[in-house]
Amino acid sequence: MTLARLDDVLHEARSAGRGVGAFNVIQLEHAHALVAAAEATGLPVVLQISENAVRYHGSVLGIGSGTKALAAASSATCILHLDHATDPELVKQAVDLGFTSVMFDGSQLPDEQNRDLTAEVTARCHEAGVSVEAELGEVGGKDGVHAPGVRTDPDDAAAFVADTGVDALAVAVGSSHAMTERTASLDLDLVARLRDAVPVPLVLHGSSGVPDEEIARGVQAGLTKVNIATHLNVVFTGEVRRVLAEQESLVDTRKYLGPARDALRDEAARLLRLLASPPPVE
Repeated sequence: MTLARLDDVLHEARSAGRGVGAFNVIQLEHAHALVAAAEATGLPVVLQISENAVRYHGSVLGIGSGTKALAAASSATCILHLDHATDPELVKQAVDLGFTSVMFDGSQLPDEQNRDLTAEVTARCHEAGVSVEAELGEVGGKDGVHAPGVRTDPDDAAAFVADTGVDALAVAVGSSHAMTERTASLDLDLVARLRDAVPVPLVLHGSSGVPDEEIARGVQAGLTKVNIATHLNVVFTGEVRRVLAEQESLVDTRKYLGPARDALRDEAARLLRLLASPPPVE
C-alpha cells in the first residue's frame, strides 16, 4: 500500500469526530507492532520517528527505511512521520527518504523566527507532497508550555496557522511529555474553542499521562491526532522485565523482545480503537 499523507487522514477523521493514534517507533520491534495493530483494527496509524530516535540510531536512514518498508508492504493505512524535528536538514533527509509527514518543532525559537522558519519548511514540504505539523510555543512538559497554567491561546493559534500554512497544530491543553502516571486533566473548554478557531486538525502531545476517559473527552471536544509514546514504552519494557524475571538465564533477545512486541501490538490496537470510537462520557 502507498503510504498516506497525514493531512488526508486527519481531515477525514476530524470530519467524523474520530481520533487518530500516533505512536513512536524507536526500534524495528515497535514498527512491526504498530503496523500489526493497524492491520488488526483496520484503522490508520501514524508511525512517528522522533529526532531523538534518529540521534540514537545515528541517522534517519536505517530506522526510517525499515519502518517505511514495513508500512508500504502492509494492508493498513500508515503515515510515516518525523516527529519533533528541530533541524531543517533532517526534515529534508526525511522527505527525500519518503516520509509523508513531518513535525517541525521551532517552539524554542523566538516567536517571529519560529513562524518564519516554520513557513519556509512548510512551503518546501508542500512542494514535495509532504504534510507538516507544528506548534506555537514549546509543547513541553519539562517546564515548557505544558507547565501548570500554561495554555495555547485560540487567537494566537489561528494566526500561527495562517502565517505558516501548516496542516496540523500541536496545542497545549493540559498534557505533558514523558509522564509515566496517567493523571493529567485536559482543558476541554479550551479544546473546543481551539477547534472552532483553528482551521486545521489539533494534535495532543504528551498523551501518555492522560487517562482513557479523558482522552475520549478530548477527542469528542475536538482533538484529532493523539501522540502516545511513554505509555507504550512502559508496556514494552514491562513485558521485557516480566520475561527476564521469570527466565533469568535467558540470553536469546528474540525470547523477550518478541513478547514485548506482541504486548505493544495489543495495547496499540486497543488505543487505536479507543481513539476511533471514543465511548460516550458523562
